[in-house]
Amino acid sequence: MRTINFSTIVHLLSWLLIYNGIFQLTALIVAFIYDESIKEFIYSALLSISIGLLFVFLTRKRYKRQLNRKDSFMIVSMGWIILGIFGAFPYYIGGFVPDFSSAIFESISGFTTTGASIFKDVESLPKHILFWRSLTQWIGGLGIIVLSVAILPILGIGGTELFNAESPGVKVEKVHPRIQETAQRLWIIYILVTLVEIVTFNLLGMDLFDSINHSFTTISTGGFSTKNLSIGAYASPALEYAVSFFMFLGGINFILIYFLFKFKFSKVAFDEELKYYVRILLGLTLIVALYLFFNSHFISYEEAFRKSLFQVLTIVTTTGFATSDYITWGVFINLLFLILMFAGGCSGSTSGGIKVIRQVIMFKHCSLEFKRSLHPRGIFPVRFNNKIVSKETVFNVLVFFLIIILLFVVTSLSLTVMGVDLESSVGAAAACLGNVGPGISLVGPMGNYAFIPGVGKWMLCLLMLLGRLEVFTLLILFTPYFWKSN
Repeated sequence: MRTINFSTIVHLLSWLLIYNGIFQLTALIVAFIYDESIKEFIYSALLSISIGLLFVFLTRKRYKRQLNRKDSFMIVSMGWIILGIFGAFPYYIGGFVPDFSSAIFESISGFTTTGASIFKDVESLPKHILFWRSLTQWIGGLGIIVLSVAILPILGIGGTELFNAESPGVKVEKVHPRIQETAQRLWIIYILVTLVEIVTFNLLGMDLFDSINHSFTTISTGGFSTKNLSIGAYASPALEYAVSFFMFLGGINFILIYFLFKFKFSKVAFDEELKYYVRILLGLTLIVALYLFFNSHFISYEEAFRKSLFQVLTIVTTTGFATSDYITWGVFINLLFLILMFAGGCSGSTSGGIKVIRQVIMFKHCSLEFKRSLHPRGIFPVRFNNKIVSKETVFNVLVFFLIIILLFVVTSLSLTVMGVDLESSVGAAAACLGNVGPGISLVGPMGNYAFIPGVGKWMLCLLMLLGRLEVFTLLILFTPYFWKSN
């Protein structure tokens, strides 16, 4: 494999900094409307744009259009880290956080659409800061690299490598032979769904500002809210169902949503991952609803069903909204939700987690192992969507599961060493690795991450990045193979 082209990497990362600065400037509109301070975003945007322009100028004659896989892994991994760092400056410069570690935590939580927050009272924050929190999740939902591929022509054919390095799932499907066209169409769908959300939420009782913010954080399955009680603050059953629907959409492969817009219903109807996704959600919702109803948590079955549907969706899709404090629902629900924090939605969606396709492949492989034990000479390949899954893909899935378990265990133990109680440690590790946000115990839906020590926050930031980039893209940078010249 070719050596790493650092000039190209720096050049493209510099463009990401420029994008970041431009996005930060949009928060000034909100600041002007609500007559709030603008210094934090002026300084942050100027810093990001000026550094970006400087390095774009310095590398303008040395970058190459074609990227190899090493370049792509480096750009994607470093791109998310750099955005997390520079996205933290508005929080820090404005004095809204006690230290830079907390600012980094909030920023990375936003861009990775995790939704874990260090803020104890979000309603006390200025509107432009709330808007920036929501905007970071909207940007990170479909992916900043996918956005770059869509609007940055200089990527050329190297865009395919970047797209595959960032996009979640076992396999990335294209809707157009040209990867730039694919990225553009995905973003058009993303924007259209967001606009529909804004109108819907506004009609159901949210004011325009809250509608925009919650639309950003729903379709991105991010979960940041402008209210301390999240969606529960509105006490609106109709709104809860609407948010549930858009969370469901956020957990679907966006390629399938594109096919819906193109009236290619057969491609959607016969998608195996979508079928399992729907079955899992319905089955879990009924289990939780029946448990809540017969344990007298809610008076009516409709309310039990609605609360169950919402919380199952918000956990499985890794959105992290809340309408109730599920910590009070009992040990069974807490343990079930802890497990579901690893689940995730479909591949190619904005949700985090393991993803349905990996779960199905793993369970099919395990099931076939019993069959192979009885018929050792038989050939029983794993099939998905009526296609044989390669042995390499199956092995990749199994390794992925193993790494997820190891990361979860190591982080949980490390947090307990730092003085965090066991339940909160386990909940924080699962919620950040799965990009869910709220966990259990002190980091539950009514809690926050402010009490986590600084070193613990940095560890959780790494988990959020690993979860968003699905482990391999970032961890490969720490292997000796990556840095060898061949």
